[in-house]
Amino acid sequence: MVELTGDLPRRRFLKAAVALGGTSALSACVDRFGDEPVPAGDPAAKPPSQHAWREYIRHDEDGNSQLPRHQILLYIDFDGDGPPSADARATLEEALGVLDRAYEWSHRGLLHSIAYSPSYFDRFEASLPAAIDLPQPTALSPFESPTFDTQDAVVHLASDRAAVVLEADAALRGERETANDESVTATITDVATVDSRRTGFVGAGLPAKNQDAAGIPDSKPVPEASPLFMGFKAGFRGNQASESAVTFDDGPFAGGTTKVIANLRQRLDDWYGEQSYEDRVMELFSPSHAEQGLVEGIGSNLGDDSGIDQFVDDIERDAREFGRVGHAQKAARANRDDDGNVRLLRRHFESTDDIGSDQRVASLHFPSLQQRVSEFEAVRRAMNGTNMTEVTPAVRQRVNNGILEYIFTRRRGYFLVPPRRHRSLPTPRPE
Repeated sequence: MVELTGDLPRRRFLKAAVALGGTSALSACVDRFGDEPVPAGDPAAKPPSQHAWREYIRHDEDGNSQLPRHQILLYIDFDGDGPPSADARATLEEALGVLDRAYEWSHRGLLHSIAYSPSYFDRFEASLPAAIDLPQPTALSPFESPTFDTQDAVVHLASDRAAVVLEADAALRGERETANDESVTATITDVATVDSRRTGFVGAGLPAKNQDAAGIPDSKPVPEASPLFMGFKAGFRGNQASESAVTFDDGPFAGGTTKVIANLRQRLDDWYGEQSYEDRVMELFSPSHAEQGLVEGIGSNLGDDSGIDQFVDDIERDAREFGRVGHAQKAARANRDDDGNVRLLRRHFESTDDIGSDQRVASLHFPSLQQRVSEFEAVRRAMNGTNMTEVTPAVRQRVNNGILEYIFTRRRGYFLVPPRRHRSLPTPRPE
C-alpha cells in the first residue's frame, strides 16, 4: 500500500489518496493541495438521465470526451431479503440527494449514478419488462473464467478532483457529517453494505505516473501523454455511440440504459518488451493502420475517428498478409447496427487496485453503456477472433489476435441504470 507522503508527485499522490480512501486520505489531499471552492449542486439542473455526462465534462480539441480523472465504484448489497421498504427507498433517495445538493453536475463537481443488477430485481415477484435485456453475467470466451459481480447495485462516482470523489465516497459511507458544506442527512450504509470498493483514474499523465505496478515493465514505457496504460488514446467520438443512442426511448425506464462493468488485468511486459511500435499499432487498431502510417504517437493525430471502419472488411486479408489482426478491427465487426451506427458507449479507466489485496496491479475498469446487454456480448465475442484462427496458423486464440495476449478478464457484472426519477430502489415496473 502506498503511503501518503510529501515526496509523492501530485498526480501519484491524488491517485494514491483515492485508492486509500477514508477521511485521513481526504484530509491529506486537502492539506497538500488546498481547499479550492467546489461548485455546489442544483438538483433541478441535473439531467433526467443518470448517464448524461457528455455535456458536462471536458472535450479535447477534436470534440472527444475527456472522462473525469478520478473515479470510484462502490458495489453494494441492500439489507434484508425481498422487496425493499418505502422507508429504505426514501433513505437512499435522501443519501443521493445529499450529493445532488452538494456538488455541481460536472467534471468540476461530481458525476454519479446508481445501477441495479439482475440479482436485485430477483427480489421481486414481478419481472422486468420484456424489452429490458438484463441477463445474469456470463463468460464470453472459451478462455476466460471471471468472477461475476452479482451484488445488488453499483454506485459510480467521478470527478476531475480527487478530493471530491473522496468526500462523496466518505459521505455515502457515513464517515462525514458534511459534503461540500451540505449536511449529510442519510447514507447508503443506512440501508446497504458496501461489498467492494474499487478505484481508478484516466487522463494524460496519470498512467505514466502510476506505472510502477505489476504487469508493466520496470523500464516505465507508458508515454506521459497517454491517457491509458497501453500507450494510445481511445474513445474517439466517431467510434462511440452517442448517449441518446444507448438510452431507452420508451417504457417505464425511458431515459435509462444498461451498463456492463468488467475488470481486466493487464500484463504489458511483452506489449512493450517484444512488440515494436508498429506491432502495437497493428494489434490495437489494424495492420493497415501501421502499414499506411496512420497513427502518430498516442494517436492524437487521428482526430475524432480512428478510421477503423474502412478496414473491417480487410480483416481476413490482413490475417493472411501480416499474420495478425487488430483489436478495434475485430470489435467493429459487431459494434455497428444495420445503418452503420455504433452500438456501445465505452467509458473505461485505469486502476492499480488488486481487488482483495494491497498489491499494485495494472488493470482496467471497463464500463460500457448500451440499450441491450446482448449488444455488448456480441461485441465482446467478436473480440475473440475465433474464426481468425481458421484463416492462418499465425493467428492463434490469444497470440497475434488483437490484444487478447495482454488482457485477462477478472470480473464482470451487468446492471440497469434507471432514469433519475427511478434511481432509488426501483421496482421492475415502476410506472
